[in-house]
Amino acid sequence: MSKLTGERPLVGITPDSLLALHSAGYRAVRERLGPGRMLDVGCGQGFETVQFAGTDRSVTGVDYSFEAAADATARYGPTGLRVAQCDARRLSLGTGTFDWACSSHLIEHFPDAEAHCSELARVLSPQGKAFVITPNAPADFENPFHIRLFRRAELVSVLERSFDDVWVGGIDAVPHVKEDFRLRREKAKKVLRLDVFDIRHKIPHSWYVGAYTRALPIAYRFMARSDTGGGTGITDDDFFVTEDVDETTLVLLAVAGKPRRSL
Repeated sequence: MSKLTGERPLVGITPDSLLALHSAGYRAVRERLGPGRMLDVGCGQGFETVQFAGTDRSVTGVDYSFEAAADATARYGPTGLRVAQCDARRLSLGTGTFDWACSSHLIEHFPDAEAHCSELARVLSPQGKAFVITPNAPADFENPFHIRLFRRAELVSVLERSFDDVWVGGIDAVPHVKEDFRLRREKAKKVLRLDVFDIRHKIPHSWYVGAYTRALPIAYRFMARSDTGGGTGITDDDFFVTEDVDETTLVLLAVAGKPRRSL
């Protein structure tokens, strides 16, 4: 069973609003799919990935974590989901293998995001499309796993190095859900203010990640226990795709077509 680290959402542990936001992103991708071969990069436990499957669509998930890939295989392998362990910046998959690819809340984990985008383009067919979902930099929570955040123009620029047709909009929420995000962000900021000497940014990054990973389950238990388990009533129906992106828009949604392959 995967453990909470802050790197990936976990059902029953991660706050409802974050789970619903992730679910809304996957729903937005599903609504834009046609038949063919689907790849979900960074599939985690696979509970969203498996929903891409259809009578006319096969699905493969990949994740760098052996534990996550094993979880996904155990849960959904019997339903036909294929899962492999590999690096999103060096996919061990054939060129032109897929018609669709999804990268949800993954690109922000890489200092070399260009390598990830290049790999998405490589594994797609000439008519294939990639969907990239990532936090909107001004609206994101501080998270040591998020090492390269994007504004809209920056995401367009990175994707245009590997795709000739790029659109970037956003996924936002109804007012009361945005308020939920704002309040939790304020709680987090209050905790971070206890680090008056900004030690977390002065120690080696790996130490910060380790401390964050140990502290997050405790923080969720005492600060967000009422926000999990479905008690808030927040679902993916509270989120919507928009072309109007500003600094409060929760996440960015990119659709990239006409892939180019590096020579």
